[in-house]
Amino acid sequence: MKAHARSIAVIDDDFRVLESLINLLASFGYKADSYESAEQFLESGGLAKTSCVITDIELGQMSGFGLLQHLKSSDCIVPVIMITGKPSERSEDFYLKNGAAGFFRKPVDGDALLELIGSVCTWGE
Repeated sequence: MKAHARSIAVIDDDFRVLESLINLLASFGYKADSYESAEQFLESGGLAKTSCVITDIELGQMSGFGLLQHLKSSDCIVPVIMITGKPSERSEDFYLKNGAAGFFRKPVDGDALLELIGSVCTWGE
């Protein structure tokens, strides 16, 4: 499979989750960049080369939902997929109504995630 010119940003403060998602994406030919926080992602300039963001909801100072709101208020059209390991988080419906492209509970169903990425991402030249 041909690698894509742009990348997927994966944001999670759990190294094991980051590593797992990066390996999954790489095994299907995607380039993925990992970030430990929303702030690190925003400060890195990674958004300019990102076709999709996969973010944990519960992060440090800025939550994944805070990142989603920030991107939407900046008129950013990059799809954001929310993931969580917390059973008490708001419902999937809440995130989708607020602009998320998708929502997954951990452990993430890899096949479903890859299918969603394929349907919501447009890849640059």
